[in-house]
Amino acid sequence: MHFDLQPTLKGTLLELRPLREADYHDLYMVASDPLIWEQHPNTYRYKKEIFKIFFREAIESHGALIAIDLKTGKVIGSSRFHGYDKDKSEIEIGWTFLARNYWGGAYNKEMKHLMLRHAFKNVDNVIFLIGPQNLRSQKAIEKIGGMRVGKRLDGSGRESIVYQITTSTFA
Repeated sequence: MHFDLQPTLKGTLLELRPLREADYHDLYMVASDPLIWEQHPNTYRYKKEIFKIFFREAIESHGALIAIDLKTGKVIGSSRFHGYDKDKSEIEIGWTFLARNYWGGAYNKEMKHLMLRHAFKNVDNVIFLIGPQNLRSQKAIEKIGGMRVGKRLDGSGRESIVYQITTSTFA
């Protein structure tokens, strides 16, 4: 079975679609807010030269999605599918960020639910790797049912807390 890492997903509040090169400016306008990154391992991602690397890696991942507010048509953030493992029946959702005026509520929940519903067509487990200092993201994942299941090194060699949602625990 093929896992489509860049689907177009539509909810009542937002649309997720594949990230394109042409999205750079609009996404950087969101990402240029330093407070978005204050708890992330890379606190300087708001700087243009750092964000350019993040954006390039997102494009090259072939798993990045851009989030668009359906009411306004504006770009409000992005997320990514990564690390599909057919043998483990697992995929990671990560690299998520939203404009601050979309924090703490329905938009992040809908984004994750759209991505989880899509993922569970192909896998039994979805993981989230979150930096130990990123309490905001840890709380957000716990709000949608993520269970802390351990720690592991991320792709950059930094320790991350692993949260998991399974098909049996997803509501």
